Amino acid sequence: MGIFDFLSGEFIDVIHWVDDTRDTMVWRFEREGHAIKYGAKLTVREGQAAVFVHEGQLADVFTPGLYMLETNNMPVLTTLQHWDHGFRSPFKSEIYFVNTTRFTDLKWGTKNPVMLRDPEFGPTRIRAFGSYAVRVTDPARFMVEIVGTDGEFTMDEIGFQIRNVIVQEFSRVIAASGIPVLDMAANTADLGKLISGEVSKTLEAYGLTMPEFYIENISLPPEVEKALDKRTSMGIAGDLGRYTQYSAAEAMTEAAQSPAGSGMAAGIGAGLGMAMAQSVAQTGPWGTVPRSAAAEAAMPVPPPPPPVEHVWHIAENGQTSGPFSMARLGRMASEGSFRRDSFVWTQGQDGWKRAEEVPELARLFTVAPPPPPPGV
Repeated sequence: MGIFDFLSGEFIDVIHWVDDTRDTMVWRFEREGHAIKYGAKLTVREGQAAVFVHEGQLADVFTPGLYMLETNNMPVLTTLQHWDHGFRSPFKSEIYFVNTTRFTDLKWGTKNPVMLRDPEFGPTRIRAFGSYAVRVTDPARFMVEIVGTDGEFTMDEIGFQIRNVIVQEFSRVIAASGIPVLDMAANTADLGKLISGEVSKTLEAYGLTMPEFYIENISLPPEVEKALDKRTSMGIAGDLGRYTQYSAAEAMTEAAQSPAGSGMAAGIGAGLGMAMAQSVAQTGPWGTVPRSAAAEAAMPVPPPPPPVEHVWHIAENGQTSGPFSMARLGRMASEGSFRRDSFVWTQGQDGWKRAEEVPELARLFTVAPPPPPPGV
């Protein structure tokens, strides 16, 4: 064996990549002059792909495995180089390793509130945040569309663009879903799948996919949350008279436990006793005592609750729109965009029905009277 054969055997070119950064998506194998030895060993580990770029043109893509870089296993690069089978000199190419594992626990959130029309609260705003995961499914397309000649491409460099796509699709899907805000928490799984599918359509052009998408929280503006808290408190209180008595008893117990609270407890007890005596005088030991006519007349009569107006959704060509008020539907009927055979749905209605089948809506489609008789 000659000295040159010995040296060529000793200095075998080994090309591989071990990543410990957890956020690197693409890494370029650095070699002076980009000279790759003919017969070099290429190691592509699980969760990786190796992309060869020759003179600015994408050549071959290698999946996980061990390769000997020769003309018989690099058909595209061999065609570009015009090699003969006996040609064994080094060749100049750039090798990019692409991480094809999942990048998990990536965060997203709505920077600005999303406007929507809620069936119960009307126009309102919501915020949301969560997490997602992405992975490279087409290394060649990802290199051409996103990476280019970047020698070390990280997840941070494309994360901002992906978050913009997520917020855009989230806003569109939420606004068109028609799901009440109070019911969104029970439908986050279905909403997540729907949003993930829409986002994946855009990411497919980048060579990416989104295998996981989670909505962790959907929140209302602070003023709406305060109104909901008051509404919940009123529901918990129930009978306001009993709630007042319970609160006074609790306050008297806490005052009696304090060192200087005996006098305060006595005052609270006296007030509570008067309130209870008044309650007993009104109810009596065997039931409620009827008030006199003068007492009834002196009591203010609360106004009746305002009528609840129905809002309607319209289904056409597989898409839903709305909700629309009765006045809005009347204008749409006069314009011709709302017809008798339009399918409508409102809360409490059993499935979709034609507008002419709903008595409340059938009145919107008036029939023009016939022409007057002659001579009149």
